[in-house]
Amino acid sequence: MYCIHGNPDSRRVIRSVSLVIAATLPLSAVEVDSEAPDPGTVAATTATLGQDPDGRIPLIAKPAEIAGQERWRYIPAARVKEGGFIERFGITTFAVPFVFSEEAIGTGVGIGLIDIDFMHHDRRDTAALFASRTTLGQEQYALVWQHLLQSRRMPDGGILQKETSFIDASANYSNTLTERFFGLGPDTTKQDETSYTDRATWAEIGVQGEPTRLPDLIGQVHLRAEHHQLAAGEVPGEPSTTVAYPTLTSEADDITSLIVRTGVIWDTRDSSANPYRGYSLGVEADSYLDSGGPPAVILTGTATFTQSIPSLFHDGGLHDLRTRGPEENPPTDVIAVGGFWKRAYGDLPFYYLPSLGGANSLRGYVANRFVDAVAWDVSAEWRTWILPRGFTIYDDIRVERLGLAPFCDIGRVGHDAQQALAGPVEVNPGISLRMEFERAFVLRLDVARSADQIGVNFEAGMSF
Repeated sequence: MYCIHGNPDSRRVIRSVSLVIAATLPLSAVEVDSEAPDPGTVAATTATLGQDPDGRIPLIAKPAEIAGQERWRYIPAARVKEGGFIERFGITTFAVPFVFSEEAIGTGVGIGLIDIDFMHHDRRDTAALFASRTTLGQEQYALVWQHLLQSRRMPDGGILQKETSFIDASANYSNTLTERFFGLGPDTTKQDETSYTDRATWAEIGVQGEPTRLPDLIGQVHLRAEHHQLAAGEVPGEPSTTVAYPTLTSEADDITSLIVRTGVIWDTRDSSANPYRGYSLGVEADSYLDSGGPPAVILTGTATFTQSIPSLFHDGGLHDLRTRGPEENPPTDVIAVGGFWKRAYGDLPFYYLPSLGGANSLRGYVANRFVDAVAWDVSAEWRTWILPRGFTIYDDIRVERLGLAPFCDIGRVGHDAQQALAGPVEVNPGISLRMEFERAFVLRLDVARSADQIGVNFEAGMSF
């Protein structure tokens, strides 16, 4: 069994922290039923803080002058608390301490601190700090910041925020003793496992928004500086990657890279973080300028489709719609399908090559289990809510809903497109426990079966 705390991958941890930050971004409202009560009338009968006792948020009428209203989300005053870190805990601040132990890295302690309103400016600024260290010297420190570019305060004290426009920045230092490498190609086995130590440092800054007047076209640009130093791995009983692949690791050691990421996505979904309907098509280019060779690039194509479906466990909020009117975020079950295709061009260190395995692809395998110049993955999920109204933890702190998501991932790597498509694919079925604090703030515990093991991953945000 594999647990991410036993073998933390620094790039995955940064992604997890970033997903928690993404969880604070605004989402669209549901469509108003023409036969339902007027939103303004309903809102007047609810609590002054804009939220019902069971956590339900009544739908409000957005100002008519706001264009593209489906890209804005209403945050009630009940979720915009004043005060310091402790006073706002569980609403706009979160702390996640943890302890972990593994023979190769020793016993470690860590903590994640997240403040989604740390500037006290209408929840526009979010900061997250992550730190951990073990008795044998494995350590990681990460700082992430994000600023929403468009926000509007409402007369009732609530906030409207744009989902797709923001700037962000991050910095990270990690010394990971147990990175795994199984070799290149689709036919590697568990017996091919090697390990290496990766001392990595990077900093990144980026911006995302709508570059044209087309509301569904979203663009991004990110600039990242990164440095890696490699050494022998510490996994007991497994050979070191530096010994098994001396040329590969020597060519990848002491490399400083400047990575420019550009991308566009045509996104009709009602939310990029937790959609109920719609599709997206995207293309992304990561250009690598490093100290050891000519430029290289990884091209990525992505596609998703989401469709709402009736639930076996709840009525989708229909009873509340009839009795209390429309709401901002009704409990909605969906079928979701997503996939990507990655292709590397030029010479790259092996740890940059397209890979499968870990928290977001072939979830039954360890991170970077399969590596090569081409990688593709397709995942399908049934996301259903078992407790559609959730439960209260303490005072104002509550879980909005609790659910399950049976899923299946398939994928394959290859040195070219023909090899990636021609051979047998890896199939990883599994099930996920989902806990939602806000519509976009979802924690998931994924358990999946692979040919190697039963993989376990704990993450923030959806896998696609």
